[in-house]
Amino acid sequence: MIGIILGTRPEIIKMSPVIRECERRNLDYFILHSGQHYSYEMDRVFFEELDLPDPEYSLDVGSGTHAGQTAKIMTGVEDVLMKESPDIVLVQGDTNTVMAGALTASKLHVQVGHIEAGLRSFNRWMPEEINRVLTDHISDHLFAPTETARKNLLAEGIEDPKICMTGNTVVDAVYQNLDISKRKVNVLKDLDLEPREYFLVTAHRQENVDNRARLKGILKGLEGVQKEFALPVVFPVHPRTEKRIQELGIGVDGLNLTKPFGFLEFLQLESQAKLVLTDSGGVQEETCILGVPCATMRYDTERPETLAVGSNILVGTESRRILEGVRSATTWKSGWKNPYGDGIAGKMIVMVCAAARSR
Repeated sequence: MIGIILGTRPEIIKMSPVIRECERRNLDYFILHSGQHYSYEMDRVFFEELDLPDPEYSLDVGSGTHAGQTAKIMTGVEDVLMKESPDIVLVQGDTNTVMAGALTASKLHVQVGHIEAGLRSFNRWMPEEINRVLTDHISDHLFAPTETARKNLLAEGIEDPKICMTGNTVVDAVYQNLDISKRKVNVLKDLDLEPREYFLVTAHRQENVDNRARLKGILKGLEGVQKEFALPVVFPVHPRTEKRIQELGIGVDGLNLTKPFGFLEFLQLESQAKLVLTDSGGVQEETCILGVPCATMRYDTERPETLAVGSNILVGTESRRILEGVRSATTWKSGWKNPYGDGIAGKMIVMVCAAARSR
């Protein structure tokens, strides 16, 4: 039996190819949703949109301190794993759910497979970096998306036989879910937007939105982009970001602030944007795959491959640097090579899991 543990919307998206492959093979598996960012009820629409089965278990742990949230997840995961006795547990990425799920399974002597292993920003101030490192070092199967990720793992002393370079499930997810989106939604028509005639923005990271100077710099930079290019700047505002804007009393002028979109709508917006500005790791990957230039509002990234192929630029959070970066990135051609694989990562991961179960 395979246990799939997830807790945030990006994890649902990147696990979707693995879940579909388990379904296709008619394998014995279950999904556990921790509710780290939202309750399962809030995330139900993601499962419905992506044509995925409902989770068998929902913990609804909600927000909290890192320690408090991690403890709640571990307690809930332990109960489920003791009941189900899976052969292997799969986690994806770098959230508290990932670290809590992996640590709990490891202590119960259940094999752990870490999808997207080996990513490093080399910035230990980021809680995600700590989660990545700890999860990698207690995992039995490390599914590295790129050669860079594999080298990071080897440099930290992880044995080569544990590492399997699969490509990234985000490639599978983008291709599979973009096809679904074309059948279900037409968000550009709904928003009266023309392809390549708007900018798309996401901003949610704690180090950006909880820092008044950084958040103000981001918003002023976005306003500068809108004024210079005279194109819509579509900014679906994360609840955390919206709360901080209100608390810090920062004015916003000229931006098209919206409620968060469903993933299928967002994927369509990404695929047709002139350029995407973000502080999200997943969005850096998605834009690279889709051939859309990306300006990352951070000072480091655990996705260096996007910088290497020329799909992404780091612009920080100062308004001047953001505008300069956008000026540069809008001149790029989109012929870079996708470094994240050919869209069969989900199949490769499930094959390894099936072999692990038979041992």
